[in-house]
Amino acid sequence: MDDKRLTDLELRFMEQEQAISELSDIVNRQWQEIEQLKRKLSHTHERIVTLEDTLPASPGNEKPPHY
Repeated sequence: MDDKRLTDLELRFMEQEQAISELSDIVNRQWQEIEQLKRKLSHTHERIVTLEDTLPASPGNEKPPHY
C-alpha cells in the first residue's frame, strides 16, 4: 500500500510540475503580447497627437457671423 501511495504522489507531483510549466509559458506569452500591445498603443497615441497638431484650428464655440 505504501508503494502505491508513493507512486500516486509522484505522479501527481509530475502532473503539477507539468501544469506549472505550461502556465508559466502561457504567462510569458501573455506578457510579451501585452508589451507589444503597449508599444502599439503608444505609437498610435503619438500618431493621433501628431495628426491633431496638423489639423486646422476649429472655430470652437464662436458664434456664427449672423448673430
